[in-house]
Amino acid sequence: MLALLGAVWLVNARQHISEALMRTDDASPDTVKSLVHLESFVVNLADSDQSAFLKVGIDLGIGQIGKKQPMIDKGSLLLSKIRDVVLSVLTTCQSADLLAPDGKAKLKQRLLEALREQVPDLPVKEIYFTEFLVQR
Repeated sequence: MLALLGAVWLVNARQHISEALMRTDDASPDTVKSLVHLESFVVNLADSDQSAFLKVGIDLGIGQIGKKQPMIDKGSLLLSKIRDVVLSVLTTCQSADLLAPDGKAKLKQRLLEALREQVPDLPVKEIYFTEFLVQR
């Protein structure tokens, strides 16, 4: 009997937890719903005194996309726009700024702002670096 009561309680608790998670998910407009993987970028940095390069892998955390979901597949216009915006931001960076303790956080913020401004159809919520290498 005690085992039966425990099982009923466990099922009931799981249902309440699941409902709470769904409410939290719906209530937060900043929740990442999907990822867009971008191929790695290799760029010359804007260092004036030396040659410096950055190799970075980026995934975009995307929020809820409306009913007219934009196509984000290889060769799409939207993907080309995204890569162009990212390249434009990356090539203005200097190696010393990127290697500073808060350098990656500042770069993430700059990328978010640029993508939100120049690709408004894409609800970018987060930037994830999957690789990050600065070479001087």
